[in-house]
Amino acid sequence: MKRTAPVAILLATGILAGCSTQEPLEKKLDYKSDTPKIANTLEVPPDLTAPQIRNKYAIPGNNVSASALNDTAQPVKRAPSATETVAVNAVDNVQMERAGTQRWLLVSGKKPVELWPVLKAFWQDNGFIIKTEEPDLGIMETDWAENRAKLPNDMIRKFMDTVGLGSVMSTAERDKFRIRLEKTANGTEVYFSHRGMYEVYVDEGKSQTKWQPRPTDPGLEAELLGRFMVRLGLTEEKAKEAVKKTLVAPEKPQDPIVDGKLVINDSFDRTWRRVGLALDRVGLVVNDRDRSQGTYYVKPAKSELDTNKPESSGGFWSSLAFWKGSEKPAQQESSDDYRIVLKENGNGSTLLSIRDKQGKDLTGGFAKTALGKLQVELQ
Repeated sequence: MKRTAPVAILLATGILAGCSTQEPLEKKLDYKSDTPKIANTLEVPPDLTAPQIRNKYAIPGNNVSASALNDTAQPVKRAPSATETVAVNAVDNVQMERAGTQRWLLVSGKKPVELWPVLKAFWQDNGFIIKTEEPDLGIMETDWAENRAKLPNDMIRKFMDTVGLGSVMSTAERDKFRIRLEKTANGTEVYFSHRGMYEVYVDEGKSQTKWQPRPTDPGLEAELLGRFMVRLGLTEEKAKEAVKKTLVAPEKPQDPIVDGKLVINDSFDRTWRRVGLALDRVGLVVNDRDRSQGTYYVKPAKSELDTNKPESSGGFWSSLAFWKGSEKPAQQESSDDYRIVLKENGNGSTLLSIRDKQGKDLTGGFAKTALGKLQVELQ
């Protein structure tokens, strides 16, 4: 793709790597989502076109960055929305859990329906547009957004802002998040999963660029979980302490794959939580789930793949599309719907298998690659 504002890449050259050593709740975040107008220009790569969504709520007409909300005491005017005014009683019992690189919140005494509008307002207040909402499944997803706090705060930026060209300056990174709520006997579990990309030149003349994936940032997930704890009523000090307690996880051996099944050395309940987050990270969208049967009904995130280019051209989502190998297994030719099935193993561990929509175990290339990716995410 051609860049109409090459200054954006030049300014972003030195800031591709996110800082993961900062103290919790101290990362500089100033997100701003790409507006629909920008999304139709070259600012957003062609392999990030908007998927079909089932949005049950109105979306604000204007975008508001987190810094703008902090810099003014006056309410920001925007189009009315379902989350225009969201009040939440302070939650005393909210804690952060960790398994490997995964973190999530346990919110006692609150149902998913109570947390839903609070979560939506939280993400909007932090500069994100809500792209997808599935309240019945407890899933929402943000649009791609840029952390403008990573732009250098120098004389050039101040001058560009002064003459009204601040939007020309841009980083070469974008982030999006998938939010998932799980109802429990005593409350709700809250999960944030991050996906990131960055833009690189593909020719010597630096006239063509493409977007490539960058690793999931567990530290950024923890940062935003901590900030949501503050939104729920905890003091910032308590939220910082909760995040710090999960910074170092004990080492554990990698779960083995035996006879086409992933043997997870964890209880069914904890495995169920962790697998849900891992699926988000590897690009498998959860269409439905049945905890009583230990089954996630998933589908590859095809709606965000670049369907206008050959697979060899690459792109962000095509790099995650391990189900689109050059030699597609015969087992998956008839359908792209799959089941991720969890079964208690009787010795404190849990078996994970991948099945087709008829319930038949898959052992071909798709299953092997998917199991390998889940194995890494669950480490």
